[in-house]
Amino acid sequence: MILNVLDAGEGSPLVLLHGLFGAARNLGILSRALSSSFRVFALDQRNHGESPRGAVMDYAVMAADVVETLAYLGISRARICGHSMGGKTAMMLALTKPELVEKLAVMDIAPVTYRHDHSDLVAAMRAVPLSATLTRGEADKAMAATVKEAPLRAFLLNNLVLGEAPHWRLGLDEISANMANLFRWDDPPGAVPYTGPALFLCGAKSNFVTPAAEPDILQRFPQARIERVEGASHWLHAEKPEQVIAALRDFLI
Repeated sequence: MILNVLDAGEGSPLVLLHGLFGAARNLGILSRALSSSFRVFALDQRNHGESPRGAVMDYAVMAADVVETLAYLGISRARICGHSMGGKTAMMLALTKPELVEKLAVMDIAPVTYRHDHSDLVAAMRAVPLSATLTRGEADKAMAATVKEAPLRAFLLNNLVLGEAPHWRLGLDEISANMANLFRWDDPPGAVPYTGPALFLCGAKSNFVTPAAEPDILQRFPQARIERVEGASHWLHAEKPEQVIAALRDFLI
């Protein structure tokens, strides 16, 4: 699958991969900052943003989407940076196509299986009564009973397109059907460690990358540096953008 791409800047290619329920444009703060040093390609992963929908959604397939998209763009080697779900896609890409990955940056995710899912968020979005008169405030109110956190509702509502034919800029059916795939991790068959430079940048207040997960990281990515951003949780690039940008720039250049 060839993915939708937003690109900016000039120089060596840097690929950005967003997390679940996100989109390429959600990483705009990183793209704008890093486009002074790189040509930044921010990708909408399958079933997100303006990319096509696909029934299968696991990390082997999503990494293959990136491979196909890079080939379409004429890119034979790039720095890869992914957050959360995008970080797992980036890790799978590095393990299956290491020759494509010059450097690997992973934000607040580990190569482990997580025991939660976000089926409740899909249900909340599906429950919004889509009509030509729907306002963003009404949609927010409809989701508030299920999604208590206002910032999380605002993040999800970035995907809502209002107007005569309102719709979600997400493949909710496909995401829902693949929820278990999105939270599990399976090493690819015959995988060998990725020995290139790797940075795992984590939120110090996040529980997504615990000390117990560090051996899983180092087993697969033996050159990895694991750094924690003080005061940041899972959304570290939104909460501490200056620190995250500085760490990424220092590693990627």
